[in-house]
Amino acid sequence: MSNDANMVLNQLAGALVGGDVNVVDLTHTLDPDFPVIVLPPEFGQCARFRVEEVSRYDHRGPAWYWRNFSCGEHTGTHFDAPVHWVSGKDLPNATVDAIPAGAFVRQAVVIDCSSECAGNEDFLLTTDHIVAWENEYGSIPAGGWVLMRTDWSKRKGAEYLNMRDDGAHSPGPTAEAVRFLVEQRDIIGFGTETIGTDAGQAAHLSPPYPAHFLLHGAGKYGLQCLANLDQLPATGSVLICPPLKIKHGSGSPLRVLALVPGEGQ
Repeated sequence: MSNDANMVLNQLAGALVGGDVNVVDLTHTLDPDFPVIVLPPEFGQCARFRVEEVSRYDHRGPAWYWRNFSCGEHTGTHFDAPVHWVSGKDLPNATVDAIPAGAFVRQAVVIDCSSECAGNEDFLLTTDHIVAWENEYGSIPAGGWVLMRTDWSKRKGAEYLNMRDDGAHSPGPTAEAVRFLVEQRDIIGFGTETIGTDAGQAAHLSPPYPAHFLLHGAGKYGLQCLANLDQLPATGSVLICPPLKIKHGSGSPLRVLALVPGEGQ
């Protein structure tokens, strides 16, 4: 390790201890009541989080407390690997266990769409919205995350899924916006506060579910069910988001953390 790199890491460690850098938790608590995506009944369904107690300082284990849990790979706040979608199924290093570890620590920007989503549950992020954001904050850096703030994470239960007779209604990006971020800005991934990276009605877009199809087809990643995006600056945060190292995993629940500038102690 070079002296410069060593100094940078020491400075970061000191900044974390001293409060010059804060850590923001972008993760929902994983519990049995947290909603999961609901697909048409002819398809397989994502499993909710389930937990069962093994022992708690009792006859089953007098000195220890532990539990078994089970859930789908895409339950709660979770990571999507390229292999999750058919467009990424033949790419190299496309499963969570094969993705290089360095990909899980990257800078992030936040595009605030919360006011638009407050008045339109089916709001779609367009390229024009992204360009307008860049005119104010600068170009989106290559190799970083773009997080779409909608404040959807403040919803609970049925309001979070927002299901109707014609399916879910929630915001997301247009195909053109995703294509712009992938081809023109070379992002590493796209994150949302909703149940998926796509809008609730994205089956009607072209291609259907463009965030999944275009991101994963390009070897990019997804994060969904994020929380606390209102606590992040538009620019200047670093995302830490390693999924569980599941063999051949298509995704994983995870704890997403953001490093942001603090005010010191």
